[in-house]
Amino acid sequence: MAMKASPNDQRRLLELQLIDSSIARAQRAIANPPQAAEIDSLSDRLVELDRAVLDRLGSADDITAVIKRLEDDAGVVEQRRARDQQRLDGGADAKTAQALQQELATLGRRRDELDEQQLESMEQLEAAQQELADARAAADEVRSRRDALVSQRDAEAEVARTELDGIDAERKAVAATLPGDLLALYEKIRSRYGFGVSELRGNLSVAAGVELTAAELAEVGRASDDDVVQCPTSSAILVRPAGGIAL
Repeated sequence: MAMKASPNDQRRLLELQLIDSSIARAQRAIANPPQAAEIDSLSDRLVELDRAVLDRLGSADDITAVIKRLEDDAGVVEQRRARDQQRLDGGADAKTAQALQQELATLGRRRDELDEQQLESMEQLEAAQQELADARAAADEVRSRRDALVSQRDAEAEVARTELDGIDAERKAVAATLPGDLLALYEKIRSRYGFGVSELRGNLSVAAGVELTAAELAEVGRASDDDVVQCPTSSAILVRPAGGIAL
């Protein structure tokens, strides 16, 4: 025996399906935000840029360490030069004076070498610091773009969640007006096919997107107004025109 439901209750299923479609859209907006792909791409790019920042920071630190070592070496050379000069000025014998002068000359050449190395290292440090600044700027730009998209995504998701709360309340109100067996059938079909009801316009089952044959249309037309008829193709509950079917 066919399930019975008033034409008004059957038509109210169309309202319920519109609500369910809105719920599905809101859920998709939350689960699959439009910004997701770009956020993922920017996050991947940011990993590379942050790694570049660390690499350039390491290079700058290495050069700084070299400069510090050269400064220490230069300090040692200056201490030895000051000591030798003091001994020389103190009146060393001829042999000692000659040795001190040779050592002072060697220390002078060593100091010149250290000064040259320090100058080169300072130039390298300046270049490394510029590369570090450029890398940080690039990372900051991408991070800013990503964070802005994340904020936009979160704001839109919050709007969708608020909208979803309102739609859920509306759905409960509509569902409460429907007979339990009719609602259960609708839910069963919807869970299987994605929609539970389809309006018949002419010979077109709208939700299913299929046209009924003349024989199928005639069979549907023979059903009583309160018979719950299902679409021959999609099994959706078929809501027929209020004035009946023109055969």
